[in-house]
Amino acid sequence: MARTRATDYDQKRLGILARSAKLFAEHGYTGTSITMIADACGVSKALMYHYYRSKDAVLFDLLADHLQHLVGVVEEATRQAEPSERLFAIAAALLEAYRGADAEHQVQISSLKLLPAEQQDELKALERRLVVLMSDAIAAAIPAAAAKPQLLKPLTMSLFGMLNWHYLWFRDGKGLSREAYAQMATTLMIAGAEQAIAAVDTSDAKPARTPRKKTEARIALARRA
Repeated sequence: MARTRATDYDQKRLGILARSAKLFAEHGYTGTSITMIADACGVSKALMYHYYRSKDAVLFDLLADHLQHLVGVVEEATRQAEPSERLFAIAAALLEAYRGADAEHQVQISSLKLLPAEQQDELKALERRLVVLMSDAIAAAIPAAAAKPQLLKPLTMSLFGMLNWHYLWFRDGKGLSREAYAQMATTLMIAGAEQAIAAVDTSDAKPARTPRKKTEARIALARRA
């Protein structure tokens, strides 16, 4: 007979993921064992296998939970009607979602590539969803970016760079708040994008891998905004 799940199964599962993220961030994925995870969680190795049969399963579940949460908060932020406010709302939502998740974020950057290809594909689809949501918001807020789709991805990834690497220097309670930094990052993007676009020679640039219909829809969206 299959073992019945405890009523606090999900709570314990999330606890395992949180402790695993810290171990993976500190020791690296390859330097962390199931035994180390079990010890950190205060459970036996046998009980640990009741939740996860392999270290790959722990890593995949950890990253899937993290990325699904990020997609959810960003999708909620896109409900802002005014384009510049929408872009700020996305940046602020991401920075807030990163609060207390530095380990998960670090593991995403360093260890996603260590999973089997099929699992990587599933997680990368979530990452691409985040990129599309941010890219669409930039296109709506900055018509010049929508008009030059070959520069839309560099702009999008530049904004992600400002947000995603903040954990290396940002400290809560010291200097800027998360909301203030989100405002700074999005203002830099909106205020400087047109000048940056004008300064770039795109004559030799390869077209972005964006379907024509999708690009036209983004331009139309930006014009309506």
